[in-house]
Amino acid sequence: MSDATEIFAKLKQDHDKHRELLDKLLETTGDSPERKELFTELTKELKSHAAAEEQALYSTMLRKPPTTGETRHSVAEHHEIDEALNDLAATDMSEGGWLTKFKSFDHRYRHHIEEEEDDHFPDFEKHLDEKDMEHMRKVFERRKREEKAEAEVTPEAKEDAKD
Repeated sequence: MSDATEIFAKLKQDHDKHRELLDKLLETTGDSPERKELFTELTKELKSHAAAEEQALYSTMLRKPPTTGETRHSVAEHHEIDEALNDLAATDMSEGGWLTKFKSFDHRYRHHIEEEEDDHFPDFEKHLDEKDMEHMRKVFERRKREEKAEAEVTPEAKEDAKD
């Protein structure tokens, strides 16, 4: 097997940036320009990271039967994260309900990345070879860059925001 620390270090570096953005957002109030800017940045970061992670890492891990369950679990959580971001975008930032939803999102997202770092990544590493690593090196940064350029804050209609 191969030393897969490179790809996992890049993923964790992204996760650390996400934690920092979450912390900053929790310090904001109301419908402020700072909150809007940070939320837009967080959304673009998370969407581009998830797309790159899925194409580079999770597509690789789906081809390895021992990791299929963990992989499907994480990909499903990516979908839930995307839906929650869209719901937050549809919710009025000046209302207390936005912060309540954001705190719930913050908790769920931190759980997701901790699970990846503590459980999934160490399991995945056991199943990677040099060919896998080469694929991931080529795909991850390119896909993330492309996705970030295209990523948008895509709110559901305000009337469809979840209570």
